[in-house]
Amino acid sequence: MNNPHARRVVVIGGGPAGLMAAECVARAGLRVDLHERMGSVGRKFLIAGKGGLNLTHAETFEAFAGRFGARQGIVADWLRRFGPEAVRAWAAGLGIETFVGSSQRVFPRDLKAAPLLRGWVRRLRADGVHFHVHSRWLGWAADGELRFEGASGETRVHADAVILALGGGSWPVLGSDGSWVPVLEQRGLDLAPLQASNCGFDVAWSPFLRTRHAGAPIKPVAIGWVTADGRHEKRQGEFVLTENGVEGSLVYALSADARDAIAANGSATIHLDLVPGRDEARLRRDLSRPRGRHSMAKHLHRNAGIDGAKAALLHEVLPAAEFSDAAKLAAAIKALPIRLQRPRPLAEAISSAGGVRLEALDENLMVRDFPGVFCAGEMLDWEAPTGGYLLTACLASGFTAGAGAVAWLRSGG
Repeated sequence: MNNPHARRVVVIGGGPAGLMAAECVARAGLRVDLHERMGSVGRKFLIAGKGGLNLTHAETFEAFAGRFGARQGIVADWLRRFGPEAVRAWAAGLGIETFVGSSQRVFPRDLKAAPLLRGWVRRLRADGVHFHVHSRWLGWAADGELRFEGASGETRVHADAVILALGGGSWPVLGSDGSWVPVLEQRGLDLAPLQASNCGFDVAWSPFLRTRHAGAPIKPVAIGWVTADGRHEKRQGEFVLTENGVEGSLVYALSADARDAIAANGSATIHLDLVPGRDEARLRRDLSRPRGRHSMAKHLHRNAGIDGAKAALLHEVLPAAEFSDAAKLAAAIKALPIRLQRPRPLAEAISSAGGVRLEALDENLMVRDFPGVFCAGEMLDWEAPTGGYLLTACLASGFTAGAGAVAWLRSGG
């Protein structure tokens, strides 16, 4: 239990980063008050775990750290303090056994988020963390106290240090709505605009495709695209056609590059390999076989394994006259260009990019211009793909900020 006379750290935000920061501080023997604007903590964590909670990833540290793009150097520093192996050990400490799936993703044995979150909150309470829900942060008062709005009106709280873990802007229904942005801008913090990450994209589909094939999964398929640093990337997996465009795991993997290309050029083009198991030369030979009395749809099905939504995609892009040219048809099947117009709205995205610029923080995630104020989690200007990377880095940033707050206070802050 915390010493009631110990210095107080206020954590604002009850997502994974905030909870981990609170754990670090409480275990150091300091008083911790955690404020959450919603009625309970960890709501996005629970929703994200509905399909099987992907905690982290079992690849090498170098490969894992490399998933964070331009921010990988800074994020790697967080991960050295609390990385994938530490995540598994932490879960084990809560009685949650984990396993490595075939894709090297790490899951709880029962695939559920709720038991882990319940055990975590129970342990935090035992460690002395004081939870305050339905407590909306309003910013700072003139004397430096923190302002909160709750059921009984506005209250003010003194904090010897504060850790902001306010989330991004991609899940407004769960509290991550970016409403903290104007508060921090008014305070003078350097922020990058919030943007959709791990998101779908709009495509100008024809009424036929929109009506007949929205919701259709496209698999197996590979997507090729150009990365932000000019490399040609190609990955295999699956995605889903939507009424407005495309979404799904394979699309999310390229979302940062596509979003930035759209911002720079007005659109981004990806290329679909609709039959990743065949090379183009073989496909060209197969499609050169006489069609006879068979329809083109039958010909594509028999000789390329293409029908349904994949055939509709071909008709969407390839001029009708080119279907009779085996070489052009094979080339289109192996690299079908799809023009992405814009990312879907931030509120629909799995996560967000942008937020407090990392350059404004020291190595312990304290705001350089505001000693005693730390930031953690998705509100920082970094992004990660799905696959356990986002959650692990959020936990790592919370650990870094929590440990940083303890060190700062102990050094006389």
